[in-house]
Formats: sequence, C-alpha cells, structure tokens
Amino acid sequence: MTNKTRYEEKIGRIRAGGYRKGDFMLADAKDADLSGGILTTGRRRDASGRATGNRSRQEFLAEIKALVEQDVVDIMLASTSNIEALADSGVFDGSKVMPAFRANDTTDVWGIIRGGRYRDMPSRPFRTTDLAKAKAGLCLYSMTFNNDAEADLATLEAYRCFRPEARAAGKKHFLEIFNPNMPLGLSAAETGMYVNDCIARTLAGLTKDERPEFLKVAYNGPAALEELVSHDTSIIVGVLGGGTGTHLDTFELVSQAERFGARLALFGRKINMAEHQPALVAWMRAVAGGDASPREAVRGYHGDLQKYGISPDRSIDDDLVISEEVLKAEARPGN
Repeated sequence: MTNKTRYEEKIGRIRAGGYRKGDFMLADAKDADLSGGILTTGRRRDASGRATGNRSRQEFLAEIKALVEQDVVDIMLASTSNIEALADSGVFDGSKVMPAFRANDTTDVWGIIRGGRYRDMPSRPFRTTDLAKAKAGLCLYSMTFNNDAEADLATLEAYRCFRPEARAAGKKHFLEIFNPNMPLGLSAAETGMYVNDCIARTLAGLTKDERPEFLKVAYNGPAALEELVSHDTSIIVGVLGGGTGTHLDTFELVSQAERFGARLALFGRKINMAEHQPALVAWMRAVAGGDASPREAVRGYHGDLQKYGISPDRSIDDDLVISEEVLKAEARPGN
C-alpha cells in the first residue's frame, strides 16, 4: 500500500493544529475474534434484517470488505489473521482506509468466551501476534489498570517489552486504556480520573519516538475527557464505543466525544450488531461532521432501513432513548 490513507492525512492536520470538523476520524473495531471466538462475528441477517444465526468467518470478512469499499471509516481494525486475509485478497489496494491489527489480547478481553470467567480476575498481559509477520503498519496495544500493584506492574512491564519489538518490526501503535475490569469502589467520575492518572504516568516514561499515535479510552464523561485532552495537547485522544445500546447512544457518543475534545471514535459492537452496517456508518459520519444531530441521525437511519426493506431491531421510539448513563447529562434534547 503506497497511497496516503485518509487517516494519515487527517492525523497530520490534527498534529499541525489544523483540525477541522470533517477531520474527526471513525474506526471500525472488527477485532472481537481475539476476545470471544466464534460468536463475535455477529448475527447473520436475511434480506429483511431478521437474524438467522451466526456469521461465518467468511461472511464476517465480506462485511469488512464492504465497509472498506464504502470508504467512510478511516481505520479498519481487525485481528492479525483477518487483516492478513483481507490484505492478501487486495481489499486495501488503493484504499484510503488505514488497516490496523490488534497486537495484544489481554485476559480481560477474553470475557466473551462461552463459559469463560476471565473477567472475574485482574487483567493479565498476553500477546498472540508475531509483530514481524502482521500485514499492517499500525496496531492496537491495550492495557488495563486495576489499582493492584502486582497486576499493574506486569501490565507495564509487558508494554515496555512491546515497544522496542514494535519499532524493530516497523510498526506504529495506538494505545487503548480500558477502565478497570475489577471493582475498585470508585464512582464513574473517580474512575475517569484514575484512568487519566494511569495514562499520564505511563506516557511520562516514554520518549517521543516511543509514544503511541493516539489514545483509545472509555468515555467517562466530559470532565474526564476534557482533562485528558487539555493535559497534553501533543496526545490525540479517541474514545471507544463500549456496549451495543441504542442507536441514539451511538450517535450521542460521536457528538459528545467530538464536542469535548476527542478526535476519533472507535466502534466495535455498535457497528457489528447493526441491522445495516454501511447505513449506520454513513450517519455516524454525518454526525461527526456536524451535518446531522444525533436524533436526526436516528430518524435518518430508520428511514434507510425502511427504504432497504429491513425491519429494525427496535422501534424508532425505543431507539430515540439514551440508555447509557454517561451520555445522559450532556445530551441535547429536541434536536
């Protein structure tokens, strides 16, 4: 891949201080097979949108191919094996979409495995991927802090070992910091501040060429996001999509993330579980660019489903409800 991707163009402008509304980046996180195996490919749907079972890997790859060809997302993140399959088939040839692979798979992301209990224990670092063999130049590295000195030390040591190996393999990385996967007795606001401090102390030990391209963090509300964004303007902050929720949750997250200083959003389940993924992504782009409000986007998306003859999973009234508490306070009613 020799062409300059849209991600490279946008992140260059953002770093130079030239961010404009249309530069907000969208990433599709199709790396869930590293977290839960077979069922993470999502539901197979018939022409009417009715779920008819679970997608095969080949069907999952076809969904990714269609989204890359739609040319709306800026980054397509997938597992190492799926990025290889897509690259080998030429999906990214001449594309403006940046491919990326998940470089590590810590134990707290294994929680979707049927019968698994991994999320009941503090996160432990682990990596399946051989960085030198992966067929993309950008990768995701994730960390989870649990206020546990032994567990957090192992997490930090694994990241220290990863960085020189990534440089030697010619890979750039972005850094995902999950909220604690163990109960710490902190409020939602306190959790955001705890994570912010963990990020700051992690980055403080890194030289410029070791730093991540950008951050991927949970949206813990505007105060936590604004604090992180304003603390170090050389760091670009993105938010992760979280659970499924309603489509108003999806569009509100895009809107609030952009409004409070994030410069990208990375969605997994919210896209993968949608009745029509390209239509949802198109409306996410409209919200990110300021061309539609979150509520207008919900109505527009339902209009698209009707046009395509697809039955929605929720009625439009149910889909116009915010179900995620962190989004409710800053949602703008009536638009």
